[in-house]
Amino acid sequence: MRIQRFMLGLGLWVGLGTSAWSQNAQPDPVVPPVEVRPPEEAVLPENRPLADPFSEFSPNSYPPLRQQDFSGLNSATMSSRSIYDLPQPGTILDRNDLDERQPQDMYRALQQEVGVLMQRTAAGQSSPFIRGLTGQQILVLIDGVRMNNSTYRAGPNQYFNLIDPGQVERIEVVRGAGSVLYGSDAIGGVINVVTKSASRNRGLYGQGQFIEYFSTADAASYTRTNVEGWSGNTGVFAGASYMNVNDLDIGGDGRGRQPFTNFDQYAADVKVDRLLADNVLLTVALQHFEQNNLPRSDRFNPFVQTPVTNPPQPIARPTFFDVQQRDLAYVRLMGTDLGGFIDGFSVTGMYGRNKEGSTETRIPPDPNAGRVEQSEFDVNTGGIQFVFATETNSGVLTYGTDYYYDHVDATRIRTSATPPSQQNPQFPNGSDYARAGAFVSWDVDLTDNLSMITGVRYENAHATGVINQVSGLRTPFNKSYDNWASSCGFVYELTDYVNLCTNFTEAFRAPNLDDLTADNSVQQGGQDLPSLGVQSERAYIYDVGMKVDAPRLRGQAFFFWNDLENAIQRQPITPGSQNFIRSNFDAYIYGAELAGEYLFDGGWSTYGNFFYTFGEDVVRDAPYSRIPPTQGILGLRYRDWNHRGWIDFYTWMVDRQDRYAAQNLTDARFPAGGTPGFATLNLRLGTTLGEYDQHQVSVTLENMTDKGYRVLGSGVEGTGFNAILGWQYTR
Repeated sequence: MRIQRFMLGLGLWVGLGTSAWSQNAQPDPVVPPVEVRPPEEAVLPENRPLADPFSEFSPNSYPPLRQQDFSGLNSATMSSRSIYDLPQPGTILDRNDLDERQPQDMYRALQQEVGVLMQRTAAGQSSPFIRGLTGQQILVLIDGVRMNNSTYRAGPNQYFNLIDPGQVERIEVVRGAGSVLYGSDAIGGVINVVTKSASRNRGLYGQGQFIEYFSTADAASYTRTNVEGWSGNTGVFAGASYMNVNDLDIGGDGRGRQPFTNFDQYAADVKVDRLLADNVLLTVALQHFEQNNLPRSDRFNPFVQTPVTNPPQPIARPTFFDVQQRDLAYVRLMGTDLGGFIDGFSVTGMYGRNKEGSTETRIPPDPNAGRVEQSEFDVNTGGIQFVFATETNSGVLTYGTDYYYDHVDATRIRTSATPPSQQNPQFPNGSDYARAGAFVSWDVDLTDNLSMITGVRYENAHATGVINQVSGLRTPFNKSYDNWASSCGFVYELTDYVNLCTNFTEAFRAPNLDDLTADNSVQQGGQDLPSLGVQSERAYIYDVGMKVDAPRLRGQAFFFWNDLENAIQRQPITPGSQNFIRSNFDAYIYGAELAGEYLFDGGWSTYGNFFYTFGEDVVRDAPYSRIPPTQGILGLRYRDWNHRGWIDFYTWMVDRQDRYAAQNLTDARFPAGGTPGFATLNLRLGTTLGEYDQHQVSVTLENMTDKGYRVLGSGVEGTGFNAILGWQYTR
């Protein structure tokens, strides 16, 4: 409380005092415009200067940082400022970037992005790490709506891959905390996946698109069909996809294919936009995604063995996920230029469903060999979000409130018993979890060269239900958590092309149902037990950095420090026990992130990124779990004027990581002695064909030297030499 009050008070005092001084010096201060518009309408305000005066550098091929923004309300930052003018580090992958990557899933869409490590426990699953954190500590949004729910598990989870990349218009990544705007979970970073919409700028039109990707390493085919159009005041975008994946050919001489990396999935979505007035837009969106018969690859993998056993033994709990399902429906009303006190608003109502079924079989040498259990839980989520913006003489106020409510139905049946017997489910059947919060953020130009964004949030989380213990006791729980967070960030314009940035942010994560009540087998060969005594995680994060947006050079360089208090982590009840509970401990994580690009003449550029992360458990004086290794990419690429063709040759370099936490030593995804470093060579090519560029063909050659490798903590080995062939037809 004292820190957030101090930071908010400091921000208000500095802002009001300096703003008053600047108004005396400048009778007509310029206030950043409030922009509320559909994602595809986000354009550069007329009063925002271009960074690139040279005509050969087209914004379509190499957009300056000043031309990349998060599109106002319901974006990852709820600000209309460009990336260049924000105190936080961030990146945007637009549709052109995604087309070059040919993403068959979200793992490939975000892989090798600066500050992001993509982990896969199984093929078809992915969990983004940002600044050493993942799972519950990273907030994922879809069109500004929370994807995280109260059953998200500790450590890596699979849910980021439950998004169809074919419906994605762009991916917004903010590295660092986002709790002031979005509340719990946003400690390591925020990822906002913005989906496609029909474009009202094109007037009356109709269009269809067919997308096909085929990768040779796993004989995987991804097929997507989109239709879109606009007529009168109404626009519609709809699409559906199907993907079939076979066992993966992994890198390294003679290693062959990794078994149980095969699965299939399908998805469908529709979005309808309706202009109720020139400045008011109604959006209705529906999404469905489903995976079937997906094996947890690490529990079958002969290349992944428990390092502490002698001799090493494969994990003895083969597991299949079936069904793995995500549904989302939301209705949003957005408006701008309303007059009076409110200059912009967004009201969103949502319903989400996350259904997960799994079958676990225990085989020798497990002492319970022969046991077969089927588990299922179904999370139904309802939520509402209000966001408003007001333009004042002292800046732009963004403020709002949000409420999300989860209801969980869960079962577990031991089918190997005669007759089949009911067991304690993974989460208490009928349990509920609610979070409600309110925030205010102030975006102000303090002087001609100095701007500030500051804010504060209050949030309450509440969990209720009944735990059925093995002893037969029924333990009701009714837990409530109150949390505050504040932030204050400054941007100083050092030159026309260089901004200096500093940012202090508080973040929190209230214990969710997985922390409090999980009754589930874990990778270490044991069993999670309920832990009702854990407290909220809190983080105090400091950033200092520089952003460059010159005619030929653009980039970002940041150093961060995260003091993580009351971090929730699994530990054995007693040393050597196979039963685990959650407890709080303190840790710190720090690191550096660098990304940049230098533009040559004729559409060529050289680019790269680098990030280093270090984490320490200060209570145990031991490494923090799953800290990513140092890594980066370095490349040379060509993009033509209107992105009608590209060539991209790059290397991905990853250092060895042998700083394991104690719990990693019994995890089969971590090789004994450390995860080796590696480097891969890769090439991407693409061009458009036809009189109207209706055909787009592309080829990606991954890991051309067929290097054997594994991403830290993954249950899937690195892909061997792989050719990805792509074709898009638009008419």
